[in-house]
Amino acid sequence: MQEEHVVMYAYIGCRTTRRRAARGRGIEVYRVSGEGREWSHVQTFTDLTNPSYLAINDAGDRLYCIHGDRSDISAFAISAEDGTLSLLNQRSTGGANPVHLALDPTQRYIVISNHLSSSLAVMALEEDGSLGERVQLVELEGTPGPHRVEQMLSKPHANPFTCQGRFVVVPDKGLDCLFIIPFDPEQGRLDEETMTRARLREGAGPRHIAFHPWLDQAYVINELDATLTRFHLIESDAGGLEMVACQRLSSVEETWCGDNRAAAVIVDVTGRHVFVSNRGDDSIGIYDVLLEDEGRLQWRGSVASGGKTPRYLGMDPLNGHLHIANEDSDCLVSGIPGVEQGVSQFTQVHQLETPSPVCVVFRYLS
Repeated sequence: MQEEHVVMYAYIGCRTTRRRAARGRGIEVYRVSGEGREWSHVQTFTDLTNPSYLAINDAGDRLYCIHGDRSDISAFAISAEDGTLSLLNQRSTGGANPVHLALDPTQRYIVISNHLSSSLAVMALEEDGSLGERVQLVELEGTPGPHRVEQMLSKPHANPFTCQGRFVVVPDKGLDCLFIIPFDPEQGRLDEETMTRARLREGAGPRHIAFHPWLDQAYVINELDATLTRFHLIESDAGGLEMVACQRLSSVEETWCGDNRAAAVIVDVTGRHVFVSNRGDDSIGIYDVLLEDEGRLQWRGSVASGGKTPRYLGMDPLNGHLHIANEDSDCLVSGIPGVEQGVSQFTQVHQLETPSPVCVVFRYLS
């Protein structure tokens, strides 16, 4: 239930280029009220190329955006008055097609995945939240997987921090592995010397990863074989992190026989469910997290995504709504996932028509 004195703003990254057959105009800003049922347009920040992944700092006053198919990252100030954006500056990520970014726990650095140049960049942040110099560029190498088109080289696709913030974990779609890299917040550097890997099945194509909020578990969505892999996290006495694969499930119903590319994975705010998105099947797969069994997953079923090509999933903790960015049908669908009489359900709360959406993040004001 949304409290009346809390204001929520939504920031939607929309692809813009003809190369992506996109119709977006940039970043769309909305004020969300009425327990998530009323979305009022506030701003369209134009003159941006493919703002395709966004992140907001802990203070809620800065937004960062990478630009797909380019080599850039942008920083914005968020108005405390009305949630609007103003550009602070832009910098090069040092690589091609950045696809993900994550702020470190100190909020002084950003790590970025350069998908098509097989690298991770670390950018420093200035005191005003603008982008400083790039302090590190880490090249990722290894043996590519068997897919003749998608696995020609290393393709990092995400780089979130673990819940404790000590490690960056990078699903590499090209190499069928996870890179596990310690991060030094004092120096703002990834420790290449102690970097380790966790293997996935050949041809899996790991894309994104979500960590359970309190169990030592992580869930990796694999794009190419449309599966979800559960990992157990083990921290050693020496301070290292080992990730052991312990379960693998399909991301779609067993009756689906068509083409499918899995995309997003999130753990809900209660820690009791995992959701994944499927492009092709255009569905949301739902799993129960068996808390009494160390977070083992149990397939619950799937529901329609409400559109075509659900690239991104997000969940706002204010209303507990799941938000689905359906890129190719120009809509953001919001609703409440649940189960009735053992059958998966999705109660739609709102549908927003917005062109080529690929990411949505939220900011709250009290």
